Parts: sequence; C-alpha cells; structure tokens
Amino acid sequence: MTTTNVRADLAVIGSGAAGFAAAIAAAKLGKKVVMVERDTVGGTCVNVGCVPSKALVAAAAARHAAATADRFPGLGAAAVGVDFAALIGGKQALVEQLRADKYIALAQEYGWQIVAGAAVFSGTADAPVVAVELIGGGTRIVEAEHYLIATGAAPRIPAVAGLTEAGYSTSTTAMELEKLPSSLIVLGGNAVGLELAQLFARLGTRVTVVEARERLAPFEEAELSYAIEAVFAEENIRVLTGAALTEVHVVDGAKVATIRTREGTIEQARADQLLIATGRRPNTAGLRLGAVSVAVDEDGAIMVDVRQRTSNPRIWAAGDVTGGPQLVYVAAAQGTLVADIALAHADRALDYSTVPRVTFTSPGLAAVGLTETDAAAAGFAPESRVLHGASVPRSLVGRDTRAVVKLVADRRSGRVLGVHVLAEGAGELIAAAGYVLGAGMTVEQLAHAWAPYLTVAEALKLTAQAFTTDVATLSCCAG
Repeated sequence: MTTTNVRADLAVIGSGAAGFAAAIAAAKLGKKVVMVERDTVGGTCVNVGCVPSKALVAAAAARHAAATADRFPGLGAAAVGVDFAALIGGKQALVEQLRADKYIALAQEYGWQIVAGAAVFSGTADAPVVAVELIGGGTRIVEAEHYLIATGAAPRIPAVAGLTEAGYSTSTTAMELEKLPSSLIVLGGNAVGLELAQLFARLGTRVTVVEARERLAPFEEAELSYAIEAVFAEENIRVLTGAALTEVHVVDGAKVATIRTREGTIEQARADQLLIATGRRPNTAGLRLGAVSVAVDEDGAIMVDVRQRTSNPRIWAAGDVTGGPQLVYVAAAQGTLVADIALAHADRALDYSTVPRVTFTSPGLAAVGLTETDAAAAGFAPESRVLHGASVPRSLVGRDTRAVVKLVADRRSGRVLGVHVLAEGAGELIAAAGYVLGAGMTVEQLAHAWAPYLTVAEALKLTAQAFTTDVATLSCCAG
C-alpha cells in the first residue's frame, strides 16, 4: 500500500456546510487547507437534505395549488399529472448543478485539495494525525496544526421488530424512489416527517403519519401543532399521535405495520413504503476519537465548548456532529467561527437565542426565540397573544385563513421573547421576527413599527397590537 503525507494548517473532515465554511474562511486567511470526504462532496444539505427535499416540496405545492384553485371565485380546480421519474430526474439535475457550482468549483477556486477516503485519527492526543484510507486504494497521512470534524449526521433508525427484514426508506432514499408509492407510512411527525408526508400526499400517495408524542410538531407551540394537524386532515393525511410502531412484516410485497395507538389498542396499517423520520444521529463511528482524547456524549455527539473546541485543544467540531441545532446555516456559522478562532485568534462566540427554524410544509411552520413554557422556566413573566388568519389581510386575499401567529412577551419589560408562526411565507416572516428579538424590541415598539399592507409580515405587527387592542375593531392597514 502506498502512503503519502500531506501537511496543512487546517484539516477538515467532511465536505458539508460546516466544512466548506471553515475551509473558505481559512483560505481567505491565506492558510493551507486539506479536506477529507468519504462520500459525495457537499454533505447532507445539497445532496440529500435541504435542496432536493425543498425542490420536490415546491413541485408538489405547485400541483396542489392547481388542485385547489377553485377557492378563488371564478377559477376552477385543475388536475395536474405526475411523471415521478421525471420529477426525481429534475431534482437530481438541480442537485448536481449546485454541487458542481457551489462546492467542487469553489474548492478549486480557493485552491484546497479534497482527499477522497475515510478518515481515522491516530497518533496521540498531543500529536494527532489523520490516516485517510483512500477510496482508490492506499493511505494518506494528513498532519495539521488544527483539525475540524464536520462529518454531519445520518438518519436514526429505531429498534423495531422486523424493520430491517421488511426494508424501509429514509429521508435520503425516499427522494431516490423510482416509482411513486400508492401508499406510505411515515414514522415521525417532526420537521422531516411532516415535509415528506405532505409532499407525497400532494403527489397522490395515500399517507399515514405515526408520531410517538402526543401531537405533531411536538417541539412547537401547541397552537401550531393543532393547526398543522388540521391542515393534514384537510388534505386527507391520516395522523396517529401518541402511537408506537411495534413490528413490521411483509405480506404479498407490502409493508404491514403493527401500531399501538394512543388508546392502547393494536391496529395494522398496510402500505407500499415505510419512511423512517425519527431524527438523526451524529456520524462519529470509525473516527477513533478516543485515540486523540476527543470526548463524545452518550449519543456519540462530539462535545464542544462555546467556541466549538473539543476536549483536545487542536481538534474542533462543527455542525450536526456536535448534536446541536441541525440547521445548515448554524453549521456554516460554526465552521466559520472555528477558522476565525483557530487560525486568526478571534475572540467571539455565537448567539443561538435568535436562531430561527422553519418546517417547509404548506402553510409553513416557523419559530424563533422562546416558547411560553420556556420563557417561564427562564424566569420571565410570559404573556402571549395568538392571531388567526381571519385577522390577517394577506390571508384573506389569498383565500387561505389557516395562518396562526403566536407572540410571547415578558409582562414586566414588554420585550418580545418568541414568535411562532404557521403561515404561507412563514420562513420569510420568521427572519423578520429574528431581527425583532435581536434588537430587543418591545411589544409596543413592534405594534408601532412600519409594516407593508397585504404582506405576511404584517401579521407580526397585528399580533403585537393584539396585546392592547381588539384587532377586529381596526380598519385595514390601521396604524
């Protein structure tokens, strides 16, 4: 076996958002970077996560919009056919284009090398090195002043009797199916499960969602959870909450799932495909982190301080592998932070208090800041107002009043603590809400802020006004 050595200022293991952000920041500092990737360049988001899923979600939404156009007087509903193979092919072409333009070409432009192979730590805690088992054969030893572990996470598969034998899809493989399933059971009712359940239902699949907790979107405010359950009911998506998948077997080529319901009864559900969406686990197996004294928690996530440094001062970690918020923009910010601190001796940390999150259902789910329960636990005196779509002009003209906006504030100071939204355009609205929290605005200030009429964002101002006014008594665009 041939062994060659590479020396760098920063060695990055993983080529996703965190790894690329760190590598770009390091290259801008004039540092030498080597990146190791055992799979496809680009990581989760561009290859099997955000980009392909949202491309398919958008396509399914376009079909649904045509099917529901008759909510506008004077328009008729239209049935749009589905060529599933072409849909998947179009999604894949977009993925390959973005991977080439935003990852492979950028690495070439900035001038760092991507080594294709599996990284394993060796050496000692004081003198760590990475041995890369090259995909084409041989070994390459990478020595660096600093190492960044950015290996991401993979779908978590629960221990269910017969699941492995019966076979299943994950968020990765479901978007590679060659044929649209006529029926689908989705295990998991959080962000990934919700997006994919609605996506397939809108393409024509009969969908059942099984969620172990008492409601869908269990980590969101209850008002939003119940609202998205109502949306799913309207779209004929069956929902079983407080339910558990206990066994799976195959009968005549179909998956037959045994489910214990909330009431304690046992029922069997039959479907062409079974999709597991029960969270993700950090990718740390096989790295031999113990050899270089890098500590992990009980789930295998790498433990880091507020500056992303591990228990080994020369080794850093960023992104999903640390077990924090599994959001691509958080991973990228953490990667940049590592480069700034390790290579430019910056003295800063990230503020996660205003990190927004979005679930790309339709209407979308989005939130930033504290829930009412979390606010009370943090010592605030929370009060809240909930505004429904019938009070939002944008929802009225769009003939879709399913929107829900909840604003949580501190009764003593009036400061806005959290914003929680179910609405079309929820992602755009929640970005504005994040700026409200970051600026420390009060409910009164938000109630008197400028808000363009007939926008989704106007719902923020209206919800703030609801703390002191019955918004039903206001005229349109009342200031």
